[in-house]
Amino acid sequence: MPESSPFDTHAAEYDAWFDRFPNAYESELLAVRCVLPPRRDRWVEVGVGSGRFASRLGIDVGVEPSEAMARLARRRGIDVLAGRAEVLPLDAASAGAVFLITTICFVQDLPLALGETRRILQPDGFVLVAFIPRDSRFGRLYAAQGSENRFFERARLRSVDEVDRRLADAGFEVDRTIQTLTGDPAAADERVEIPSPGSGRGSFVVLRGRAPGSAATSKEA
Repeated sequence: MPESSPFDTHAAEYDAWFDRFPNAYESELLAVRCVLPPRRDRWVEVGVGSGRFASRLGIDVGVEPSEAMARLARRRGIDVLAGRAEVLPLDAASAGAVFLITTICFVQDLPLALGETRRILQPDGFVLVAFIPRDSRFGRLYAAQGSENRFFERARLRSVDEVDRRLADAGFEVDRTIQTLTGDPAAADERVEIPSPGSGRGSFVVLRGRAPGSAATSKEA
């Protein structure tokens, strides 16, 4: 019998993090909001989880492998499809924007997942990848916790350079980079942090990539 996922067996525990640390959550939301593209057709979040981001960002459709998490997202009004990032249950060129928010560390084959993202995106569409960099303060904290953190014990955290390279390999041009949660993790919930451009200091980084067919733009530092 396959080993059960903590996202199935402890979905409520995972979801409760957002209530326990509301300012950190709002900081992350604000960072994503800073790079939202113009609205065009439907938006899709891959790895929608419990719908905490999708419900606040106006995302229409979620893809989620955990049924327990999907039930929570549906209660928040998200149309959730069962599926994985590597095999998305959506037609080609059917989305104006695709979001992967704290998802890529749980993806087994990132190049395949980004290839699927490009497949379902319309020309001129956007992908937004928000993640915890491996060498950030939170990244080092989760690595040190090891098996003590049931959700991150099997996660594969990636560096900003790797994610940027994988996006380029999939044909995306990164035109925005935003970071937040730049301080000590122990103080991350003391206030809502205003996001800043770039990466290198933040434990939550958002890269926005443009799909082929879009006008060339300069990459921010």
